[in-house]
Amino acid sequence: MEIEGFQQLIRQVYFHKDSRRGAYGTFMWLLEEVAELGQALQGRGSLEEEFADVLAWLCSLANVAGVSLERAALKKYAGKCPRCGFKPCRCPE
Repeated sequence: MEIEGFQQLIRQVYFHKDSRRGAYGTFMWLLEEVAELGQALQGRGSLEEEFADVLAWLCSLANVAGVSLERAALKKYAGKCPRCGFKPCRCPE
């Protein structure tokens, strides 16, 4: 499945709730999931589940905001680093 397909799946399942919650409310849920991912990175949770949750909530937020994640990502990261223009990136750390 590609990013657009997953975003559409999340739209079909959750948009009726996400749209009522609005962008800011959905953003707050995303922040909570990012915090849970941070805990999982420290060994206090399932990495796979938390990565999946962050991706799903990011898709929910993009749906509410009317943004195609796939289109936005491909536009900004068009096969090279958007900052230095190289692949692989040559930006200083």
